[in-house]
Amino acid sequence: MKSVINPGCSFPKWNRTIILTAVFVIIFNAVFTKTFAQQKPWATPKEAQIIKNPLAGNAAALAEGKKLYVTNCAPCHGDKGRGDGPAAQALNPKPADHSSAAIQNETDGALFWKLSEGRNPMPAYGKILTEQQRWELINYIRTLSKTSKK
Repeated sequence: MKSVINPGCSFPKWNRTIILTAVFVIIFNAVFTKTFAQQKPWATPKEAQIIKNPLAGNAAALAEGKKLYVTNCAPCHGDKGRGDGPAAQALNPKPADHSSAAIQNETDGALFWKLSEGRNPMPAYGKILTEQQRWELINYIRTLSKTSKK
């Protein structure tokens, strides 16, 4: 169907308006979601918060956790866990500061759940690392508040 207003255009004016409006809504939604949705607090289910770390205090697990951290976490969170790794510049939202009181005050179960589930841009490590490896990482993250000030 030829447009009455613009004979060279194959879409009527109202179709172009609908298409432009739809494109605007899609772009606005994408920007809004990326900008604001990730800034919400990352809530942990109550049942996850009470899970106890089966490897707490295990020195061998701590050493393994450090190796895993250097490989999997440091590129974004930095060697000392401050959220300042080399990849952090390109990420939105920025990586968490593992040495912060906010992270250190979370339960082991809450950290394990977040590590397992992930949240964009952080991958869900429940699909990448074993349960034991994730607990080893939690053990290492617990040391960062002590070492990050050095």
